[in-house]
Parts: sequence; structure tokens; C-alpha cells
Amino acid sequence: MEPFVSQVYFGDLLAGTDEAGRGPLAGEVVAAAVILDPTCPILGLADSKKLTEKKREALYAEIIDKALAYGIASASIEEIDEINILHASMLAMSRAVSLLSVKPEHVLVDGNRIPPNLPYSAEAVVKGDARQAAISAASILAKVTRDRDIIKAADTYPAYGFEKHKGYPTAQHLEAIRLYGITPIHRRSFGPVKKILEG
Repeated sequence: MEPFVSQVYFGDLLAGTDEAGRGPLAGEVVAAAVILDPTCPILGLADSKKLTEKKREALYAEIIDKALAYGIASASIEEIDEINILHASMLAMSRAVSLLSVKPEHVLVDGNRIPPNLPYSAEAVVKGDARQAAISAASILAKVTRDRDIIKAADTYPAYGFEKHKGYPTAQHLEAIRLYGITPIHRRSFGPVKKILEG
């Protein structure tokens, strides 16, 4: 895939932002924003979904260590149900950008939309998590954080298998919802959950 190079910003204070957890039936949506340090390159950055869990964890630690700045934020289950997952994802990304301790001069957003009210110039980058290093780094921070959160939820709700499916609508997860009902971390506005609630 063709690497992405901005045609409008050529400096180093470039932030990448991405989210994790749009598809699951449970848990918050988590976003991260990262400004990489051009003097400390990180090898192996890629779309977080294409990396093994072990590799993601190793890169997570390296990004935290070497980035000029990073921010990790989320939108709650209530916010997802209230404003829908797309808007909640945008909200989480803008929150992550606002947490950067170094202010970016330009922001690259994974996908085809830019969060409203970003106080910086920005570009949307389709498949950016595979094409641009700062977005890849953000995708890794977001995914590792979200996976850790949902695995913690598995301790509270052991019958649902969250540690295996991470909240995605697998056959095992749907069967658990049918058998045991929904938990406080389920997204009530999502089709399969809504259907069971209305059942």
C-alpha cells in the first residue's frame, strides 16, 4: 500500500490519531493521538490489527518511551448509545488530540472523516493506520489500551468470554448474551444487544 505523505504540512509536529473498538458490542471506544520523534524512529509500526498481541505490546512500550507526545482517551458506553458510535469515535479522537503535551501543527486522522472542532489543520487518511507511522502508532496505543480494559471486564463478567472475543459479536458472545442477559458494559444501541433487550 502506498505510504501517505501530506502535501500540505512538511514539519515535524505532526500528530496521527486513530480509534479502536467501533465494532464490538461492549466496552468503550478508545482513541489515541501520537506525535513521533523524527530523531527516534520506531521500527515495525503497522496497522495494529495486522500485528500479533505480543508485537503490539512491545511497540506500545516503545511508543510511550520514544514519542514526543501521546494522548489516550475514550468515549463512554453511554456516549456511544446517545450519539452513536461514529460520533463517539470522533469525540474520543478529539479528546486524545487535546491531551497531547506538545501541541501539533497538523493532524492526520485515520479514515475518511475529520473530528469536528479540532483546533488544528487536519487531513483524513483512508487506511492511514497502514500508510502513515504516527497513525499506526496511535492505532497500537488505542488497541492495546482497549484490549486491556475489556480483559479486565472479563474478571467482573467471567461468563461472557471477553478475554477471547474482546466484545466483538462472535457466536460465543451472542450465546452468552442470550443465556445471561446484558451487562452494564454492553452497548444497548447496537443491533444484536437491542434485539435481545426488545426480545
